[in-house]
Amino acid sequence: MFQRTSAPQGAARQRGIGDVADDGCCGQADTMIVLFTDFGLNGPYTGQMKAVLYREAPSAAVLDLFADAPAGNPRAAAYLLAAYAAWFPAGTVFLCVVDPGVGGSRPAVVVDADGRRYVGPGNGLFELVRRRAGEVRSWEIDWRPARLSASFHGRDLFAPVAAMLARGTSVPGRPATSEVDRRPDWPDDLAEIVYIDHYGNALTGMRALVVPHTVELEAKGRLLRRARTFSDLQPGAAFWYENSNGLVEIAVNQGRADRDLGLTVGTEITICI
Repeated sequence: MFQRTSAPQGAARQRGIGDVADDGCCGQADTMIVLFTDFGLNGPYTGQMKAVLYREAPSAAVLDLFADAPAGNPRAAAYLLAAYAAWFPAGTVFLCVVDPGVGGSRPAVVVDADGRRYVGPGNGLFELVRRRAGEVRSWEIDWRPARLSASFHGRDLFAPVAAMLARGTSVPGRPATSEVDRRPDWPDDLAEIVYIDHYGNALTGMRALVVPHTVELEAKGRLLRRARTFSDLQPGAAFWYENSNGLVEIAVNQGRADRDLGLTVGTEITICI
């Protein structure tokens, strides 16, 4: 999966961030680099990271998946990532940055889970991806650029490594021998709100396949029955349903669950048997 491509004659060293591409490099046209961050689209951070990707792997397609993952919350983000990454083919490179410990002791890692490659901080962000995969390998990144800021590893470290992988370069690191990035205490399904979407719908960290259709959910003292879709209910009715990515989601038909029910990221959900 990560075999190093043959270097052109005269290219004696691996190109790093800031080096000029003089080998007609290039990324494989069918490789996708998918961004999953809590940076937001306002401000310079997403744009700066994309600039590195375009410079270092200009032939790779760069897609935005989440720019508004739960801010500074790798635990909540881990359940989103596991649900949404499953729609991408093997060979996709995920550049994932939800990293409140940036510049600290947490490792920088690459995880290969069922052929999808994840680059980012070893803070539990890939825990659910790993747990649900059939085949997993992981590496600790030991490559460092000439200039590495203390507070923006997304641009300076993770983006260059993601570009390397998209170009077909071997993982610039050593096989992980520790479990330092694992979070075995996190549940398989998280009964909390992990994301509020543009419409005010509240996504949970629970897969719908583990929640019986007949149960009610309780959120902020409100009991919610399951519906198949919005139009099955009257306007203003609150309910839960299986969203298009397999997660339990709470919504209000023609309303906003976040506003109408007072839901936020971290709100606990109770399954009422």
